[in-house]
Amino acid sequence: MRVPLSLFALFAVLASTAPVPAAAEGGPAWEACFAPASTPDERVKACSAVIDTKSETGKRLAGAYCSRGHGLTEKHELEAALSDLDEAVRLDPDYACAYNNRGRVYSFKRDYDRAIAEYDQAIKLDPSLAMAYNNRGESRFNKGDLDGALADFDTAIKRKPNYAMAHSNRGLVYYRKRDMAHALADYTTRIKLAPDLLAYIDRGNVYRDTEQLERAAADYGEAIRVAPTDARGWRNRGMIRLFQGDYKGGRSDYDKALQYDPSDVYSWNNRGQARLRLGDKQGAIADLRKALELEPGLSSAQDSLRKLGAL
Repeated sequence: MRVPLSLFALFAVLASTAPVPAAAEGGPAWEACFAPASTPDERVKACSAVIDTKSETGKRLAGAYCSRGHGLTEKHELEAALSDLDEAVRLDPDYACAYNNRGRVYSFKRDYDRAIAEYDQAIKLDPSLAMAYNNRGESRFNKGDLDGALADFDTAIKRKPNYAMAHSNRGLVYYRKRDMAHALADYTTRIKLAPDLLAYIDRGNVYRDTEQLERAAADYGEAIRVAPTDARGWRNRGMIRLFQGDYKGGRSDYDKALQYDPSDVYSWNNRGQARLRLGDKQGAIADLRKALELEPGLSSAQDSLRKLGAL
């Protein structure tokens, strides 16, 4: 789920596969069907091989349908995923993970009430399933129920204290509530558990909004280090450099941001502002016009072009 782009954040939902049903025998297809490292394509292919052999029944067959449904969900083949998860539930009505995964399909379809009902059932069947609380919290967040989302993320973390995504999601709720101290604590925990691009950007946003610009720049720099070809680290640090009056540094960061994402209107606009302050009038005009081409109503670009006599 994406939050507004102005926040430069992702509210991610951790994908949940079905736990492997107990059995003595497996085989390569069975193992790949449930392996956490399997790609969605690999999962769908392997689970299909298990299902098509007709060698499994009951809970094991339900597990194969559930895991293939997960793979199809990740491929955004939602109707096919829903069909598989319906079959998993039919085969084993007490299989909590099937309801959890079916809830994810409804969440992708933006049917959040239906998703919440599925997560409710998953939690009823397995109150220890931290993913179901996390995913229900995501749907509640999407409905604007911040308090309900917060309660679910709290419970997910109680069930699984090292659940990095639940800390990240709870941090976003605190961020939305403008409780920056708690948001900072959760994002810091997320970085300790899983230091990826978004973890650093999320914490950098808290530092930015609390005017701790050096710390924000440092976190965005870490985002660049772990994902150097992703525009988000560059454009966020570029913005901080403009705030600090480092227009050359800001221009350089926006050069990189636009190299990796030439469709971002604000990178064109902000690089234009940096060029304007560096005395590069023609470069500024070119960038600001490109920003207006992408977003014709962008007032900051319009105002700057008027002052330059170029509009």
